[in-house]
Amino acid sequence: MFIHQKILNSHVTLMLSSMHSNVESSLKYSFTMQQQPITSSTYSNFRCRAKKSAGSGNNGAGNGVDQRPRRAETLHLDKSGRWRSFTAKKISRKRCGSLRGSGWKYGSGFVDGIFPVMTPSGQQILELVQGEEGVDENTIWTILHNLRASHDTFDDLVNVLVQLRLNQKWDPIVMICQWMLYRSSFKADVICYNLLIEAYGRQSQHNKAESVYFELLRAKCVPTEHTYALLIKAYCTARLTEQAEAVVAEMNKYGLPPSAIVYNAYIDGLMKAGNPDKAVEIFQRMKRDNCQPSAETYTLLINLYGKARRAYMALKLFNEMRSQSCKPNICTFTALINAFAREGQCDKAEEIFEQLQADGFEPDVYVYNALMEAYSRAGFPYGAAEIFSVMQHMGCEPDRASFNIMVDAYGRSGLHSEAEAVFEDMKQLGMTPTMKSHMLLLSAYSRAGNVDKCEEIVNQMQESGIEPDTFVLNSMINLYGKQGLFHKMEQTLKAMDHKGAYAVPDISTYNILINVYGRAGLLERMEGVFGSLPELGLKPDVVTWTSRLGAYSRKKMYTKCLEIFEEMIDAGCCPDGGTAKVLMAACCSEDQVEQLTTVIRTMHKSISTTTPL
Repeated sequence: MFIHQKILNSHVTLMLSSMHSNVESSLKYSFTMQQQPITSSTYSNFRCRAKKSAGSGNNGAGNGVDQRPRRAETLHLDKSGRWRSFTAKKISRKRCGSLRGSGWKYGSGFVDGIFPVMTPSGQQILELVQGEEGVDENTIWTILHNLRASHDTFDDLVNVLVQLRLNQKWDPIVMICQWMLYRSSFKADVICYNLLIEAYGRQSQHNKAESVYFELLRAKCVPTEHTYALLIKAYCTARLTEQAEAVVAEMNKYGLPPSAIVYNAYIDGLMKAGNPDKAVEIFQRMKRDNCQPSAETYTLLINLYGKARRAYMALKLFNEMRSQSCKPNICTFTALINAFAREGQCDKAEEIFEQLQADGFEPDVYVYNALMEAYSRAGFPYGAAEIFSVMQHMGCEPDRASFNIMVDAYGRSGLHSEAEAVFEDMKQLGMTPTMKSHMLLLSAYSRAGNVDKCEEIVNQMQESGIEPDTFVLNSMINLYGKQGLFHKMEQTLKAMDHKGAYAVPDISTYNILINVYGRAGLLERMEGVFGSLPELGLKPDVVTWTSRLGAYSRKKMYTKCLEIFEEMIDAGCCPDGGTAKVLMAACCSEDQVEQLTTVIRTMHKSISTTTPL
């Protein structure tokens, strides 16, 4: 469930439970939130009025009134201290995480406004471990040793761990869990082990995660499906697919077939490890094993196909999901809109957006951002601007990503002045531009060939404490090259090569140089850069070879192109569709076209023009 941070001119009706229809009309209390927070006194006064009215009403017996009590819509405080109201689809608190005196289950989602309730000592521990860096393990352990051993203390510690997990503070989680497991008088349960396995997995320390799992078994603590899911994810993060498969085999061996939770963790881990083909294979196995995919499963796969720019495969999965009576959630719709947005299919994205609303979901900032991205990629910046305006009119505040999308939308269409205006608006609203924000503005002026403005943006980044990374400086090298400013281009490369530099040149840096020199007809310089790659520990990729081929193709040096193509194949680099186009452009006759076609067909590795999966 997503709850917007700001509701403009919306009416909220609070219904009271255990009341009857003959008095309900006098008890409804409507109020309008006009960008002003509801105070605690307002809330208390309302409760008092409701209580008095309920006491004065009759029971409505004999009047045909429904005697069943109604669930009241409740208010809660959000992160900014404003009172908010849950919608009718309120999620129970048991599913929203740890509350005072209640156990916490891994995997339970938090609803905005429901947070762990801690004693002052628990809050002090949280502030200490989340405070300034430099607090060593011994200091924290000493403080923990001084705590009174009780159930309340244990609950507080678990609540601290929950909050740390929400903030992705893995080092403090490791310290506290280790103390609870090995140094304290508490009998730690599977929750602590699971948290420690997850923390090590997120830190790419699969060996330690594995050790914790074996320690759990030695302590005769029964692992849950979440334990296996976290261990599988840790292995996937380390790209150890065989070990992940071994965990699944162990579960089957002991009569615990993997559930949707385990499969979801496996698929998610493979996707984040850059192994989408294996993720699809696991999804198919999941269905063969008669394990019903959940909404999260389908959302993961829709995201996968969306990132691979196969939007209609994502749509096919979405339709399959509905045919299996698996109800999509707002995250599923957002993933599908994003899939079409990446391909610039704004009409289709708009259609999914309408389906989302028809299903009773209220669009949140992520949905609006996805729709804006669709118009941006399609080359309709004013369409994106209209969505940007509508979302605010509907009471949904844009975030930093929203402004970044608008900067990119204008920049893609050559409207660099409008892009800068949005960038300045973001700063005036108190949002600090990130590296990506500057990079998008830089790209806008780079497309216009405005060298001075691009240099000014890089200087602004440094003044604001953001050190330009490799991607930013690669963009500057490319800009200098396109403008024929070879001296500045080589000067920037020299600065990147300097020992201790923040931005280190990568294969993309040298690909730009090869392309620039090749287009300028400076073949000797181009070959010099290409020949230096092995010494730099860099392996030419398909872009490197294709850029080199392009230099000779433009000069119609057909024989030289064939020689380089054979070198490329011998080096184990698989050509793509772009390589084939460059080779064809080198042909001067039909005979050469036929010869080239024969050469390509006889190669051991075929040209791949489609995305894997």
